Amino acid sequence: MFEPIKGFGVSLANMFKPHVTEKYPEKMRPTAPRYHGRHILNRHPDGLEKCVGCELCAWACPADAIYVEGADNTDEERFSPGERYAGTYQINYLRCIFCGLCIEACPTRSLTMSNEYELANDSRQDLIFTKEQLLAPLLPGMEQPPHPLRLGDDEQDYYVGAMQNPGASAGAEYSPQQESARRSAATEQTGGKGGAA
Repeated sequence: MFEPIKGFGVSLANMFKPHVTEKYPEKMRPTAPRYHGRHILNRHPDGLEKCVGCELCAWACPADAIYVEGADNTDEERFSPGERYAGTYQINYLRCIFCGLCIEACPTRSLTMSNEYELANDSRQDLIFTKEQLLAPLLPGMEQPPHPLRLGDDEQDYYVGAMQNPGASAGAEYSPQQESARRSAATEQTGGKGGAA
């Protein structure tokens, strides 16, 4: 006799709970620290690219969303500390499933995933991100490649101790407007006592 009422038990229980309304995009809630968002190609502290064009990320991608074409460094034009660099690097966000297998495959910790999730666009072509869009911005003290090695005599000087310097992606995952919105949201959540940077 009470079986039909039991079926509506979950619905009835939730009808009287308070509703949570997100005021997005005016107030952006911070994502979880390990959220998988837009990719970033990191740099070394002198500005050289960490990507060596090995194409392992493209091989690991189950959705075939990454295209990498390696090129050779020369003494006159050096973009990375190794023998090669990514001459062409593209990620198709129409295909990407944000699984993170590409960053697991990267041997130089060049590719990481940021917390940026606002990737909607009405143009299919604009959702194919190029190397220039994915590269971390130059921070103070960095020099725009190509340039000679600045951190040592060979590539080993760049990769020894790389875990202490995992990348130069801090702040690269947000535009200035998104960063200010994220900081204000974090401050409001903590009651004005400062939030996560």
